[in-house]
Amino acid sequence: MINAVISRDDGKRQTRGCLYVFDGDRSILNVKTLELPYLNNQKSISCIPPDTYEVRKIIRPNGNIAFEVMNVPGRTNILFHSGNYASGVNVDTEGCILPGMRFADINADGELDVVQSVRAMELLYDALPDTFKLHIL
Repeated sequence: MINAVISRDDGKRQTRGCLYVFDGDRSILNVKTLELPYLNNQKSISCIPPDTYEVRKIIRPNGNIAFEVMNVPGRTNILFHSGNYASGVNVDTEGCILPGMRFADINADGELDVVQSVRAMELLYDALPDTFKLHIL
């Protein structure tokens, strides 16, 4: 059975994490994640609360691959999608999870961003089933 776990490091301006994909007790993939800071699950400005969620693969209207996080209390349209920034002038998320292969400060704002996000999404899309459980710690 495939499961995914995000271990987070909460910050004042953003939340960094590591996403581990397990097949049973064997780790098969590890990517980085970037989210907004936790601000009491407020729409568009906060990451979602730690919990266990059902997630499903989707194709967005623009044709890009994504994952939809289901049944988030008080929230809708929470996705995993490609992007680099959770802080600074050009933020790529309004509560969604941005995967990447590593962290680097690519916009010189003093905060770490995720890089190679499209590649991370491709690896996740290949490794994960159509629906799976996501455990956010």
